[in-house]
Amino acid sequence: MTARPLPGTDLALTPVGLGCWALGGLWWGKPVDEATAIDTVCAAIDCGINWVDTAPLYGHGRADELLVRALGRRLRDIVVATKVGVRWDGSGAHARSDLRPAYVVADVEASLRRLNLDRIDLLQVHWPCESGTPIADTVAALVQMQAAGKVRHFGVCNYDAPGLCDVAAAGPVAVLQTPYSLLRREFEGALLASTRALPGRSDPLGVVVYEPLCRGLLTGKFNATARFGDDDLRARDDRFAGPRFLRALTVTSRLQLVARRLGVPVAALAIAWTARRPGITAAIAGAKSRDQVACNAQAMALCDRDDLPWAEIDRIADSYRG
Repeated sequence: MTARPLPGTDLALTPVGLGCWALGGLWWGKPVDEATAIDTVCAAIDCGINWVDTAPLYGHGRADELLVRALGRRLRDIVVATKVGVRWDGSGAHARSDLRPAYVVADVEASLRRLNLDRIDLLQVHWPCESGTPIADTVAALVQMQAAGKVRHFGVCNYDAPGLCDVAAAGPVAVLQTPYSLLRREFEGALLASTRALPGRSDPLGVVVYEPLCRGLLTGKFNATARFGDDDLRARDDRFAGPRFLRALTVTSRLQLVARRLGVPVAALAIAWTARRPGITAAIAGAKSRDQVACNAQAMALCDRDDLPWAEIDRIADSYRG
């Protein structure tokens, strides 16, 4: 599978990356056992995926540890994207963004130790600061880590258009990570426009998107009676309740008809639609088993197929009103 260059960097990413949040074992229902998690990571590499997206918050470091157990030194042969700047209290129930330079440096050092790496390929600020730190101070710390050889490139997650422009004005931002799917399309407005015209850049900013399956809504495995336990964040997500949930299920059902006609998994079709949209470099797809990651990876073969009924899928996406 041909990887796509991440603009302005020396990195190239396959159109689908493995998201490690669910493997971390928090907020996605019953935790994945270690053997299954390791098998899932190995399956991603077997399928041709060349990058993973993790974070200290994912299982409070467990996702990182599982990556090392699964791949060992082979982890250095793929692109590792992780995040920085989130604290949680002693119970882990509350997380808060802390982008003070000292904490950013300490957080990066902790990730390097957990991942057994000398350098992080792609470091992303997890979300905007909640403690009043000027973004210029945070970016200065990231540039310092870059100069020290501990960070190859850095970017941001969950920033709006004005915030992204502020980051770009402060330093060499390499990527934006943002949610995007058939069912969540806010990116297509001012944020997409800003990635194409950032100060100091002659080329568009690279964009990786998460939740291309909208937390599983686009997998086709749910129906109107679906329920989630208290240990699953979807129990508190209003996209999984009431009329909004029913509208999403209708869209998924229509997409399933197209997928069946083509003989491909509906999840792969949904991911491929997202990964081939304007401005998108790659999509992050989470998985909790070898079968799920193999299904998601099929999207890579669909991305470049202009013969598929993308206009029909556009109309299905346009019919949804969240």
